[in-house]
Amino acid sequence: QVQLVESGGGVVQSGGSLRVSCSCAGFERAFSTYAMGWFRQPPGKEREFVARITGNGGATYYVDSVKGRFTISRDNAKNTVSLQMNSLRPEDTAVYYCARHRGGLVSWKSSYDYWGQGTQVTVSS
Repeated sequence: QVQLVESGGGVVQSGGSLRVSCSCAGFERAFSTYAMGWFRQPPGKEREFVARITGNGGATYYVDSVKGRFTISRDNAKNTVSLQMNSLRPEDTAVYYCARHRGGLVSWKSSYDYWGQGTQVTVSS
């Protein structure tokens, strides 16, 4: 059974940093063959793409609004994916979700087949 579990959310002041992580289970032997992504859902808004990393970690892709501030990474030995968030802004406040990319356009929700339950990140001004 595939399970994705996020952790590391919290409350941080504007300009601060936070790291959220995602522990993956149920596909450990194939973990390194799957690209993984992070999405977020701000209050009252649609879930939106944030970042994606290839299976071997060799390529990453970000939405323009987080480029230069966020870094996605993975540890294939530990079956984890992380998102380091620096220079946080109030508009980064959202529930952050990790998801497994099954193929297709990287920014489309329908391209991901398994999702975590999400972790809340709140940036105060």
